Amino acid sequence: MPWLHFLWNQGEKQMEDFLKVGVITTTHGVRGEVKVYPTTDDAERFLDLEYVLLDTGKELRKLTIQNVKFFKNLAILKFEEINNINDIEMYKGRDLWIPREEGQELGEDEYYIADLLGLEVYLEDGSRFGTLKDVMETGANDVYIVTRMDGSEVLLPAIGDCIREIDLDANRMTVHLMKGLLE
Repeated sequence: MPWLHFLWNQGEKQMEDFLKVGVITTTHGVRGEVKVYPTTDDAERFLDLEYVLLDTGKELRKLTIQNVKFFKNLAILKFEEINNINDIEMYKGRDLWIPREEGQELGEDEYYIADLLGLEVYLEDGSRFGTLKDVMETGANDVYIVTRMDGSEVLLPAIGDCIREIDLDANRMTVHLMKGLLE
Protein backbone atom coordinates (compact mmCIF):
# COMPACT_ATOMS: atom_id res chain seq x y z
CA MET A 1 0.00 0.00 0.00
CA PRO A 2 1.52 3.36 -0.91
CA TRP A 3 1.89 5.56 2.15
CA LEU A 4 2.69 8.72 0.26
CA HIS A 5 -0.28 11.07 0.20
CA PHE A 6 -2.59 8.77 2.17
CA LEU A 7 -5.75 10.72 3.00
CA TRP A 8 -6.87 10.48 6.64
CA ASN A 9 -10.56 10.72 5.99
CA GLN A 10 -10.88 8.05 3.34
CA GLY A 11 -11.25 5.32 5.91
CA GLU A 12 -8.76 2.94 4.28
CA LYS A 13 -6.86 2.95 7.55
CA GLN A 14 -7.89 4.18 10.95
CA MET A 15 -5.85 6.31 13.35
CA GLU A 16 -5.42 3.21 15.54
CA ASP A 17 -3.26 1.77 12.75
CA PHE A 18 -0.60 4.43 13.43
CA LEU A 19 1.61 5.44 16.33
CA LYS A 20 2.73 9.00 16.94
CA VAL A 21 6.51 9.16 17.30
CA GLY A 22 7.10 12.90 17.43
CA VAL A 23 6.08 16.49 16.82
CA ILE A 24 8.02 18.95 14.66
CA THR A 25 8.91 21.86 16.93
CA THR A 26 10.91 24.08 14.58
CA THR A 27 13.32 24.11 11.67
CA HIS A 28 17.07 23.65 12.09
CA GLY A 29 19.32 25.40 9.58
CA VAL A 30 18.42 26.23 5.99
CA ARG A 31 18.67 22.76 4.40
CA GLY A 32 15.31 21.50 5.63
CA GLU A 33 16.28 19.80 8.88
CA VAL A 34 13.72 19.87 11.69
CA LYS A 35 13.83 19.59 15.45
CA VAL A 36 11.42 16.95 16.67
CA TYR A 37 10.07 16.42 20.17
CA PRO A 38 9.90 12.62 20.51
CA THR A 39 6.65 11.15 21.82
CA THR A 40 8.28 7.75 22.13
CA ASP A 41 10.01 6.44 25.26
CA ASP A 42 13.34 6.26 23.48
CA ALA A 43 14.41 9.17 21.25
CA GLU A 44 17.10 6.95 19.72
CA ARG A 45 14.20 5.03 18.14
CA PHE A 46 14.56 7.44 15.21
CA LEU A 47 17.90 5.78 14.37
CA ASP A 48 16.01 2.56 13.55
CA LEU A 49 13.30 4.16 11.41
CA GLU A 50 13.60 4.35 7.64
CA TYR A 51 10.73 6.81 7.29
CA VAL A 52 7.98 8.70 9.10
CA LEU A 53 4.57 9.87 8.00
CA LEU A 54 4.03 13.62 8.26
CA ASP A 55 0.48 14.71 9.07
CA THR A 56 0.11 17.70 6.72
CA GLY A 57 -3.43 18.35 7.92
CA LYS A 58 -4.92 16.80 4.79
CA GLU A 59 -2.85 13.69 4.24
CA LEU A 60 0.03 11.62 5.49
CA ARG A 61 3.19 12.30 3.54
CA LYS A 62 5.93 9.70 3.63
CA LEU A 63 9.32 11.24 4.41
CA THR A 64 12.47 9.12 4.23
CA ILE A 65 14.87 9.75 7.10
CA GLN A 66 18.29 10.60 5.72
CA ASN A 67 20.05 11.60 8.95
CA VAL A 68 19.36 11.74 12.70
CA LYS A 69 21.16 13.82 15.33
CA PHE A 70 20.25 14.61 18.91
CA PHE A 71 20.29 17.86 20.85
CA LYS A 72 19.13 17.92 24.48
CA ASN A 73 15.71 16.25 24.52
CA LEU A 74 15.12 16.68 20.77
CA ALA A 75 15.89 14.66 17.66
CA ILE A 76 17.08 16.58 14.61
CA LEU A 77 15.89 14.89 11.43
CA LYS A 78 16.92 15.40 7.82
CA PHE A 79 14.56 14.01 5.19
CA GLU A 80 15.63 12.95 1.67
CA GLU A 81 12.61 14.70 0.14
CA ILE A 82 13.23 18.08 1.84
CA ASN A 83 16.30 20.18 1.00
CA ASN A 84 15.10 23.69 1.77
CA ILE A 85 13.79 25.36 4.93
CA ASN A 86 10.86 26.77 2.93
CA ASP A 87 9.61 23.26 2.09
CA ILE A 88 9.25 22.22 5.75
CA GLU A 89 8.68 25.45 7.70
CA MET A 90 4.90 25.26 7.25
CA TYR A 91 4.82 21.97 9.15
CA LYS A 92 5.94 23.30 12.53
CA GLY A 93 3.73 21.76 15.20
CA ARG A 94 2.71 18.84 12.97
CA ASP A 95 2.80 15.23 14.13
CA LEU A 96 5.01 12.45 12.80
CA TRP A 97 3.58 8.93 12.69
CA ILE A 98 4.61 5.40 11.82
CA PRO A 99 2.42 2.42 10.91
CA ARG A 100 1.66 0.35 14.01
CA GLU A 101 3.43 -2.65 12.51
CA GLU A 102 6.66 -0.60 12.57
CA GLY A 103 6.30 -0.07 16.33
CA GLN A 104 8.65 -1.61 18.86
CA GLU A 105 7.86 -4.86 20.62
CA LEU A 106 6.35 -4.21 24.00
CA GLY A 107 7.22 -6.07 27.16
CA GLU A 108 4.82 -7.46 29.72
CA ASP A 109 2.64 -4.73 31.26
CA GLU A 110 3.77 -2.22 28.61
CA TYR A 111 1.21 -0.46 26.43
CA TYR A 112 1.09 2.12 23.71
CA ILE A 113 -0.49 5.30 25.06
CA ALA A 114 -2.85 5.36 22.08
CA ASP A 115 -4.27 2.01 23.25
CA LEU A 116 -4.93 3.28 26.77
CA LEU A 117 -6.81 6.45 25.90
CA GLY A 118 -10.54 6.01 26.31
CA LEU A 119 -10.34 2.97 28.59
CA GLU A 120 -13.22 2.70 31.04
CA VAL A 121 -11.84 2.89 34.57
CA TYR A 122 -13.36 0.75 37.34
CA LEU A 123 -12.63 0.43 41.03
CA GLU A 124 -11.74 -2.93 42.56
CA ASP A 125 -15.33 -3.33 43.81
CA GLY A 126 -16.55 -3.22 40.18
CA SER A 127 -18.04 0.28 40.30
CA ARG A 128 -17.41 2.54 37.33
CA PHE A 129 -15.02 5.36 38.21
CA GLY A 130 -14.47 7.21 34.92
CA THR A 131 -12.56 7.25 31.62
CA LEU A 132 -8.83 7.48 30.95
CA LYS A 133 -8.48 10.83 29.22
CA ASP A 134 -4.72 11.31 28.88
CA VAL A 135 -1.31 10.07 29.99
CA MET A 136 1.25 12.43 31.47
CA GLU A 137 4.81 11.23 31.07
CA THR A 138 6.98 12.11 34.04
CA GLY A 139 10.53 11.20 34.96
CA ALA A 140 9.63 8.48 37.45
CA ASN A 141 6.42 6.90 36.14
CA ASP A 142 3.53 7.83 33.91
CA VAL A 143 0.45 9.43 35.43
CA TYR A 144 -3.01 8.59 34.13
CA ILE A 145 -5.48 11.46 33.91
CA VAL A 146 -8.95 10.07 34.55
CA THR A 147 -12.17 11.99 34.02
CA ARG A 148 -14.48 10.84 36.78
CA MET A 149 -18.19 10.19 36.35
CA ASP A 150 -18.95 13.61 37.92
CA GLY A 151 -16.70 15.36 35.35
CA SER A 152 -13.82 16.08 37.74
CA GLU A 153 -10.32 14.82 37.02
CA VAL A 154 -8.05 12.70 39.16
CA LEU A 155 -4.40 11.81 38.60
CA LEU A 156 -3.46 8.17 39.10
CA PRO A 157 0.16 7.03 39.19
CA ALA A 158 0.83 4.21 36.72
CA ILE A 159 2.26 1.90 39.36
CA GLY A 160 1.23 -1.60 40.41
CA ASP A 161 -0.12 -0.43 43.77
CA CYS A 162 -2.69 1.71 41.95
CA ILE A 163 -3.26 0.14 38.53
CA ARG A 164 -4.44 -3.41 39.20
CA GLU A 165 -5.37 -4.62 35.72
CA ILE A 166 -5.52 -3.39 32.14
CA ASP A 167 -7.65 -5.37 29.72
CA LEU A 168 -7.45 -3.80 26.25
CA ASP A 169 -9.85 -6.36 24.77
CA ALA A 170 -12.54 -5.40 27.28
CA ASN A 171 -11.59 -1.67 27.09
CA ARG A 172 -11.24 -1.73 30.86
CA MET A 173 -8.79 -0.68 33.56
CA THR A 174 -9.20 -1.68 37.20
CA VAL A 175 -7.64 0.60 39.81
CA HIS A 176 -7.05 0.72 43.55
CA LEU A 177 -7.49 4.21 45.00
CA MET A 178 -4.51 4.63 47.27
CA LYS A 179 -4.92 6.82 50.33
CA GLY A 180 -4.67 10.52 49.49
CA LEU A 181 -5.43 10.31 45.76
CA LEU A 182 -8.85 11.94 46.06
CA GLU A 183 -7.93 14.55 48.66
